[in-house]
Amino acid sequence: MIAAARPAKDRAAARVEAGRMRMESSDESLARAAAGGDRAAFAALAGRHYDRVFRLAFRLTGGRAEAEDLTQDVCLALPARLAGWRGEARFTTWLYRVVVNAAHDRRRRNAARARAADGWGAWEEDRRAAAAEARAAGDWLARAMGALAPELRDTVALVVGEGLTQAEAASVLGLAEGTVAWRMAEVRRRLKALAGEEEG
Repeated sequence: MIAAARPAKDRAAARVEAGRMRMESSDESLARAAAGGDRAAFAALAGRHYDRVFRLAFRLTGGRAEAEDLTQDVCLALPARLAGWRGEARFTTWLYRVVVNAAHDRRRRNAARARAADGWGAWEEDRRAAAAEARAAGDWLARAMGALAPELRDTVALVVGEGLTQAEAASVLGLAEGTVAWRMAEVRRRLKALAGEEEG
């Protein structure tokens, strides 16, 4: 039992020693190791700089919730970004650039969403206004049609409502085509006069 416990203690001591060595490692050496797939190096690097990333994110966004989201975005993207790190600048300088770029990307996405939402809102307002205008025009036309003599209503119903030609409407009504033409001219005259009266 004691022999079995010793290897576990040895393993724990080795992990502690590895952790101590990682804490003593430079950012650059941890970044190189993390870029090569060393998860422990990445964990050490992320733990070391999480608060720094959050502070900068807070200054860039001005809000705690936004800063937390941005920090999480940066941490999630960091393993892939580390593959592109060349070590030409200090790691912290490079990390600040990553955070600033992520904040800019986030602002652009939010602005695009806001523009899309505004565009949708404007489109919806226009659609509702057009629908209300169409309803009002339909209501006005129904009232105006109600004021016409029955023979004029019949003629308009066939020519405008059903899309018949004047010749076809004349055939349906048993009239001369000229009579249908006169009736349609009379309907236009009366509707124009009615519209003028309502505007005046």
